Amino acid sequence: MKIALLLILTLLLVACAPAPAAPTDQPAQNTQPPSAAPTDQAVQSAEQAATPTAEQAASADSEAAAAYVGPEWLNLPLVNARTGETFTLASFAGRTVFVEPMATWCTNCRAQMGRVREVYQQLNPAQFVFVGLSVETNISADDLAGYVDQQNFPWIFAVASPEVLQALNTAFGRDSLNPPSTPHFYISPDGTLTSLYTGAQSAADITAIMQGLAGA
Repeated sequence: MKIALLLILTLLLVACAPAPAAPTDQPAQNTQPPSAAPTDQAVQSAEQAATPTAEQAASADSEAAAAYVGPEWLNLPLVNARTGETFTLASFAGRTVFVEPMATWCTNCRAQMGRVREVYQQLNPAQFVFVGLSVETNISADDLAGYVDQQNFPWIFAVASPEVLQALNTAFGRDSLNPPSTPHFYISPDGTLTSLYTGAQSAADITAIMQGLAGA
């Protein structure tokens, strides 16, 4: 009788035991936290690292000035007719400069500067500079500024001083002071001067010369 009771209890225990968990096909979840998105501060820091500092820009200007071999007269002061700021042609060391002696009464100059405007609008001002020098001895800076504004010639203009006029005559001869012949010349980034060009030049030719001098 006792044996029979033990068998019954054993069977009941087996029947009541919990069944083993069945394996699932779900993959294990990744418990690692997701990577954090870059913050605005991190993006700003990266942009600042890629932007040249003022010290780096100043160093580049110093290197360009040290390599400058232009003639001394390029250091003669000129006054921007629009802004009244003093500058020199040598202050553009490291850039390619187009210089045109001109006069407000000169129709050939006006036509030539219309072509220069096309070039001015296409080239990078960080690399290329355009300067018009009035060789008129009886014009004020205000009158020159009013004329070039009216004609929509947006680059730098200045009235040539007697010293600059003398330097132009010495460097290039009297043709450089004869506006109807549309005289113009170029200054390389290292200060080297080209010969004097006269006569009309196309926008394409001016662009090709400037880019060639710049090594572009």
